[in-house]
Amino acid sequence: MRIQVNARNRGYEFDALPGERVLYAGLRAGIDLPYECATGTCGTCKAKLLSGRVQDRWPDAPGRKFVKPQAGEFLMCQCAAEDALTLEVSKFVYPVEPGACVPQTCSGTLRNVRALTHDVMGFALELERPRDFDAGQFALLAPDGLAYRAYSMCNYQRGGRSLDFVVKRKPDGAFSQWLFGADREGARLDAFGPLGKATFDPALGKNLLCIAGGSGIAGMMSILARAAASGYFEGHKVWVFFGVRTIRDAFFLKELSACPQAQITVALSDEEVSEKAKQDWPALKFGKGLVHEVAKRAMAGKYQNVRAYVAGPPPAVDAAIRVLLLDARLTTDNIRYDKFS
Repeated sequence: MRIQVNARNRGYEFDALPGERVLYAGLRAGIDLPYECATGTCGTCKAKLLSGRVQDRWPDAPGRKFVKPQAGEFLMCQCAAEDALTLEVSKFVYPVEPGACVPQTCSGTLRNVRALTHDVMGFALELERPRDFDAGQFALLAPDGLAYRAYSMCNYQRGGRSLDFVVKRKPDGAFSQWLFGADREGARLDAFGPLGKATFDPALGKNLLCIAGGSGIAGMMSILARAAASGYFEGHKVWVFFGVRTIRDAFFLKELSACPQAQITVALSDEEVSEKAKQDWPALKFGKGLVHEVAKRAMAGKYQNVRAYVAGPPPAVDAAIRVLLLDARLTTDNIRYDKFS
C-alpha cells in the first residue's frame, strides 16, 4: 500500500506490506516518524487520516485516549492501511541519520531461558541473521498470536546474532504470562527493531548517569557494555542507580559487580539495607529509598558535563526526570529516557 505522510516540514512517501502497521512501514523505509513506545500505550505516534482507510489492530490500546477518532486521528503503531493513504503528522519529520540502525522485521529462537528472580526472567533471542543496534535501544517481540511488546536489549554487539532481554512478570501482561506459563526454551518469536533514541555512543564525551527502576536496568547494561568495550571509563565518570523494592527483587548484581570502574548503587525502597547485602556484594553501594531519591542525595554537586539515562515504570521515570530538570538543572538534550508502560 502506498502511504503519503505530510509532516510540518515536508512530505514523504513509502510502501507498506499487507497488514503492516503504518509506523513500522515508515521506520523500515528510513523515515523517522514520531513514536515513543511503538506498542499502543503512549499516543506519541498519532496521525490524522486525510484519505484512505485503515484497520485498527488494537481498538482498546491505552494510547487511544490521546487521539480524537471523530477528527480522523489514529495511532500509526496500531493501524494498517487497507488502501492507499494520505495522512498528516503535526510534527517535524526527518529521514534517519546516515549510519543509523534502521529497524527491520526478523524472527529468532529463545535460548537460555532462566529465572533471575521470583518474577523476572532472562533469555537470549538467537536471530536468523546478524543485526546491528545501538546501546540503549529496544526491540518489539511477539510469539505467534500475541501483539508486539517492547523490551530493551541488555547486551551490546554490532553485527551480533543474539539479543539478551529481561522480562518482569505482570498480572495483565500477555507476553510475560506467556513466557512464565511454560518452558519456552526453543520457542520462536517475531521481532521488529531496533528502536529507541535513549542511546549511547562513546563519541558523546560526557560523564554518564544511569537511573533505572526494576527491569529498566536492561538498557543500562547495554550502555555499560559498550562503555567498557570502548575504554570509556578511563576518561569519564559513570554512576548507576538501580532501584528495586527489596534485595530479593535485585538481579544482575554479579554483572554489575564486575564493572568496578562505574560507581553503582542499589536502592531498596521497601526494606532497610542489611549487613549481609553489603558483605555479599562489596563492590556495590546500597541506599534506602526510591531510586530517584537515592540518586538525588548521592549526586548533589556532581552534575557537571553529564548525560543522564532513565528507564523503568512511568512513575519512576517521571520522578527522576523532575530531579534532573529541577535539581540537577540538566538541559533536555542531556536527558534520555524510556518508560516501560
